[in-house]
Amino acid sequence: MTTNNSIAAARTPKIDPANIDQQAQSFINASTAWFQMHWLQIIIAIAVATAIVLALFFARRLGNKLCERSPGTAGWGKVFGRAIIKTGNFFIIMVAAKLVSGYANAPPEITTTINFLFTLSAVFQAAIWAREIILGSIEHRTQSEHYSGEALGSAMGIIRLLVTFALFAIALIVVLDNLGVNVTGLVAGLGVGGIAIGLAAQGIFADLFAALAIIFDRPFRRGDAITYDQSSGTVEAIGLKSTRIRAATGEERIIANKNLLDKEILNNSQREYRRIKFTLGLVQWTPIETMDHLPDMLKEVVEGCGYKFVRAGFLNFSASSYDFDLEFDSETAAYEDFFNARNAVGLAIIRRFNNENIEFAYPTQTAFTAAPQGGMIYPYPGEEEPVEPRVKAAPPKPKGPPVPSPDRSAVDQDGHQT
Repeated sequence: MTTNNSIAAARTPKIDPANIDQQAQSFINASTAWFQMHWLQIIIAIAVATAIVLALFFARRLGNKLCERSPGTAGWGKVFGRAIIKTGNFFIIMVAAKLVSGYANAPPEITTTINFLFTLSAVFQAAIWAREIILGSIEHRTQSEHYSGEALGSAMGIIRLLVTFALFAIALIVVLDNLGVNVTGLVAGLGVGGIAIGLAAQGIFADLFAALAIIFDRPFRRGDAITYDQSSGTVEAIGLKSTRIRAATGEERIIANKNLLDKEILNNSQREYRRIKFTLGLVQWTPIETMDHLPDMLKEVVEGCGYKFVRAGFLNFSASSYDFDLEFDSETAAYEDFFNARNAVGLAIIRRFNNENIEFAYPTQTAFTAAPQGGMIYPYPGEEEPVEPRVKAAPPKPKGPPVPSPDRSAVDQDGHQT
């Protein structure tokens, strides 16, 4: 154990205060010699750097004006204006120093220091700009949407945390890599940690990213009437994890954002009209002339009610009817207009069919009797079914001894036969 500690102590570099003082003295001497030899260039470089700093400060002030002039709560002008406002003073100074360091012929010690500080400030400043633009883009995307303020605030809080962590982790890795540090292990550690967090909260992140997909892709918004799976209703709120939909029957349905996007969604509010279909079954003894003129008749009925006729024609042969198909459109996409159009045209068709003596079919069956030989149908074609004569049956004979017939001769009052 002692040997291992001795080896570790031997491998650990020791900080020599005398060496630090020597390096500091060397840096001061180089700077003094550089200033004595290039004082005019240094003064000009300082003047140019000052002008650059003032210009960048002025540009940062323009960010405030962009925020004030941008319409809405999160217009593109305000997005970029907020990013410009986040420009740091240290970054501005290092930009000016970087631009003029070459003109002034600075010694390697000063040039190396300027390059390091400029890289450090530029990387983190770029991360800040990227964060503001990403978050501003999300807010701009959602400013015209009818999302719940509480849900959007929660979503933006989590999004800000994730975006900030990701961007600054990348910035730190870039800085360390420029300093010559081996960042392979750090990248691997961050990757493993991210995977572990993702697996632990995959359900929450799935619904969160689904909410972001709803925000950016805009398949629907609050107030839209949608149909999904076997359900339909009006969107009342789009939250961080779930969406609330008010059904036509009155109940509120809550479905997770991920599950909702996994289904086919019909946005009825984006329609220009609703198509209505009727299937009309006519009795099979309807004259062919009547069926020839039926599409034109249906067109007159639909247009007479004020709706757009699409098509009508023979559909198929049913067991008890000849079926015709009718399609027409309502005036708007509103369900009330769809319901009224269906009611008006349906009643008009019934009224017209009654006037034209056209009968709707109903389920019917015809019974046939087989002939005694089993090969033909009875009654025979063209013949009437014979009717057997009915024979009056004799009254039944009474049971028991025979009863003598009464004497049919008349008897007078004195008992004499007449």
